[in-house]
Amino acid sequence: MNKYDDIIELERPKSRKHLPMPISDRASQFSPFAALTGYDDCIMEAGRITDSFRESDEDARESLDHKLREIILEKGEHPKIRIRWFKKDDKKSGGEYIISTGIIKKIDPINESILLNNGDEISFWQISDIDTDP
Repeated sequence: MNKYDDIIELERPKSRKHLPMPISDRASQFSPFAALTGYDDCIMEAGRITDSFRESDEDARESLDHKLREIILEKGEHPKIRIRWFKKDDKKSGGEYIISTGIIKKIDPINESILLNNGDEISFWQISDIDTDP
């Protein structure tokens, strides 16, 4: 005779107050639990590599100034350009060099920036190269 022989054949108890939980919901109580929410995101962010800004030498600066003057004077009011520039990272030190192609919406010599039709506002000091034939 076993210890539980007297109750083994009994029907399980049913609540009079609560409906039985659907089987689909019962399975979710055994799903994995992430105790450290956001930890994976932090690890991914820490492992993300950023570039450092490389200051242009005097010759490269003069070449960019010449190209910018040429764009303003010879290409008309809204020329299409391809521009390589350094975009500062919002979360870490450094950033990345990206290439934007678009039409110049505005050149602001006072704030030393270029506004493209795609919304990119690029400071002159961020520019590493400009090409007027994208």
